[in-house]
Amino acid sequence: MMKLRLFLVNSLLWISISLAQQGGGMWIPTELNESEMKQMGMKISAKDIFNPNAPSIKDAIAHFGGGCTSEVISSNGLLLTNHHCGYGQIQSHSTLENDYLKNGFWAMNNSEELPNKGLTATFIVDIKDVTDKILQGVSGEMNEEQRQQFVKSNIEIISKNVVKEAYQDVFIRPFYKGNKYYQFITETYKDVRLVGAPPSAIGNFGMDTDNWSWPRHTGDFSLFRIYADKNNKPAEYSENNVPYKPKHFLPISIKGVKEGDFTFVFGFPGTTDEYLPAIALDQTIKTINPSRIGIRDVALKILSDKMRKDDATRIKYASKYARISNAWKKWRGESLGLTKSEAVKLRQDYETEFNKRVNTKPEWKSSYGNLIKDLNELYTTNESYEIAEIYFDEAIYRNSETFRIALMMQNLLNAKGTAEFDGMKQRYINSLKGLYKDYDADLDQEVSLALIDLYKKNVPVEFLPENAIHINSSTFENSVLTGKQKINGVSISQDVEKAFANNEVLISTLENDPLVQEIGLILKAYEEKVSPKYTAIENQLAQLQRTYMKAQLEVFSDKKFFPDANSTLRVTYGKVDGYKPEDKPRYAAQTYLDGVIAKYIPGDYEFDLPQKLIDMEKSKDYGIYGEGKKKNAKMPVNFIASNHTTGGNSGSPALDKDGNLIGLNFDRVWEGTMSDLHYDASICRNIMVDARYILYIIDKFAGAGYLLNEMKIVK
Repeated sequence: MMKLRLFLVNSLLWISISLAQQGGGMWIPTELNESEMKQMGMKISAKDIFNPNAPSIKDAIAHFGGGCTSEVISSNGLLLTNHHCGYGQIQSHSTLENDYLKNGFWAMNNSEELPNKGLTATFIVDIKDVTDKILQGVSGEMNEEQRQQFVKSNIEIISKNVVKEAYQDVFIRPFYKGNKYYQFITETYKDVRLVGAPPSAIGNFGMDTDNWSWPRHTGDFSLFRIYADKNNKPAEYSENNVPYKPKHFLPISIKGVKEGDFTFVFGFPGTTDEYLPAIALDQTIKTINPSRIGIRDVALKILSDKMRKDDATRIKYASKYARISNAWKKWRGESLGLTKSEAVKLRQDYETEFNKRVNTKPEWKSSYGNLIKDLNELYTTNESYEIAEIYFDEAIYRNSETFRIALMMQNLLNAKGTAEFDGMKQRYINSLKGLYKDYDADLDQEVSLALIDLYKKNVPVEFLPENAIHINSSTFENSVLTGKQKINGVSISQDVEKAFANNEVLISTLENDPLVQEIGLILKAYEEKVSPKYTAIENQLAQLQRTYMKAQLEVFSDKKFFPDANSTLRVTYGKVDGYKPEDKPRYAAQTYLDGVIAKYIPGDYEFDLPQKLIDMEKSKDYGIYGEGKKKNAKMPVNFIASNHTTGGNSGSPALDKDGNLIGLNFDRVWEGTMSDLHYDASICRNIMVDARYILYIIDKFAGAGYLLNEMKIVK
């Protein structure tokens, strides 16, 4: 009876571990978990989603500019993505007379659509498993460097011999920590034109304050169009190009969503690390994230205090502050989510089950019996190097502009007397022109001095320069890098070209600059005492993680594993579901336009609104896009679901059970950012713009309803 009870307990433990990840996942579209998707409500088949031999949904999904996702929503190549994904293009076309960021932009016919040099839209034509070819000849006796070189050679050989059209490309990527390799054939369209974008007060409503938060009220979308040559093939920009005719485009449903509805997201997620051991998650919660957060806490407080007191500083530092705050907020939410979901305990239970299974077979025991132990020992050894790495990256490189300039100057000095010097100097001149444009020497000095104090206090003493760090206010006052001292007769912050004109004077000045010297000593200590050992341990961890992944695939043959994200095409699925943030009430899964009005602050750079939108909300004239009737009508804006997304999924379509577009992915909830390391359907939520709000803004706000004529609207 006791044995039976123990068997049941262990069985239930494994069931809880294996079923903890219902929904979610980032599945290769050729290997979908179709049975679970259908159990959760999907009506179409996996072939409808991905079919290399016939039109399917994948033919409407394009990698937008290599960093976001987009989707074709008309028979004339109309492309939908996020406002923040198209931000650079919208900005590049903006002038003082035509500020498209502030006022929005809408082309009223094809001739008004704006070309964008360098912008691309890439479709996946086919995906094949080429693991056997890539790993042919690879042996267990190879060290990591030898293995990587061998694999790289095989990839190059196989890529060159792929049968494809002249206008197609091929690339091969590792999956499952390098245990599998897949080959992708792609078609990249190089003429992508701006069609429409709402004003930032709609497309970026809430900005930094609402980032990673729910409820949200943001119309984060923009429209582009793909153009092709007369044969519908990829071509460089030409006035003779014509709108692209896709193999498939997404119908747009205005039926609306309700809690419990099945949804799936199709796109190009960037990076995740879902199969780390428990010790890695524990270090993330206790050491890694607190270190990162603590450094940015200091920088953000100093910037915030000055920005609140001075409007000029607020304007100058708005984008810098948002950049620093974005990851800071994400890391805090990630730690909260990992703690709330008891991710470390779940991973420890998983490892217990792993070891138990490994011990059932002699061949597994000999190959994998010490894996968890070895991983634990290596992560423990690496912890101090990880801290030093974080502090160098965050305190010296990322969050002090002056220190970053000093690092650049060190690189330049290291290149003196070589053929690379002049080219490097010109690159740095171009970079520094942009950096000094919004540089405040006194404010950055305050930030930098606070960061260097943290560096001295928290980096293990054995990794610091031998003669300590001597950076103080006089170091900044006497440095040419701050613009307070001249070089070649000018301030570097005023005229970089002239300051860098004479190489002999430049080199001599930099070699004797107190800040360049001090940062040089910190860099030398880092490169000698931290970087080599950290890199070596990381290579060892990569080998062990690859073996651990291989072991999991073998030992848990009854479990389906999705590979980590690596910017390739993936499908994730879940259900529309509300969300309860930490210490707050549960929020419904849908937000409405009246919530936008409730957040409205006249003149505020985050929460201002166009008067036209305010008037439209008052009129309650939502047409076919709203819910309810007359004075009780509501206009849906955003909704959330338990789809597993990450960076790169921005602009991904949210699709319903029939494959119709119902929303546009643009963010995640705060605690759900832990999904990069650990997915939990009870916590993780992706945030989407409701398709009805997108159409409402295009039609009613922008007066560009003609665009809807080329779409297929499902009512």
